[in-house]
Amino acid sequence: MEKSFSCLSAACLLVRPGNAFETLAKLDPSPFGIFIKTALWLGILPPIFAYFGTMNYGWRLGTTSPIYLPENILLIISLSYFVALLFGFISAAVVSKWMASTYGARQSLGIHFAMICIVGAPLTAASLIHLYPDIFINILVLIPAVMWSMYLLYRGLPIVLHTTPERGMLMASALIGYFLVAFVSLLGITVSVWIYGIGPSLGI
Repeated sequence: MEKSFSCLSAACLLVRPGNAFETLAKLDPSPFGIFIKTALWLGILPPIFAYFGTMNYGWRLGTTSPIYLPENILLIISLSYFVALLFGFISAAVVSKWMASTYGARQSLGIHFAMICIVGAPLTAASLIHLYPDIFINILVLIPAVMWSMYLLYRGLPIVLHTTPERGMLMASALIGYFLVAFVSLLGITVSVWIYGIGPSLGI
């Protein structure tokens, strides 16, 4: 089953997302298998791209000169990025499972893991732009990826989780609310730790 799911997340979502959702709706994957064979790879690629991109080109923040970080600091930031992505994946799947009873959806943890993997796949693909870490170019690429992920969430959730389109729309909206809160919280934590000196110094 996990093999079938891996095939879905690799290609079908870009060409025939409806067929991919219909196929996934018939599966009952194990959460461990999804996590090991799919989620870990989706989570590890963006930090790897960011690491090599920053090491080779430095981050470009507007018109200023590129910001190059020491290799040890860059490694810590990349690992933190990876941990944050995995935490976001697991917490989103758990929250989705928790919401399922309210919206009459499937409550298998494995299917929620699979659903979050599908939603995150476009963002992982778009993170290839981290290899050239210019803030403006990254935003231009990642915004359409976020829109595609939202489309997959709204379209696929009712099909995969076996709920009505109306309840699926409400559940997808609630999940997006959770994602926004989590993102803002992560920004707040990042700013706080940098204020207290935990992080790279960007001074000249």
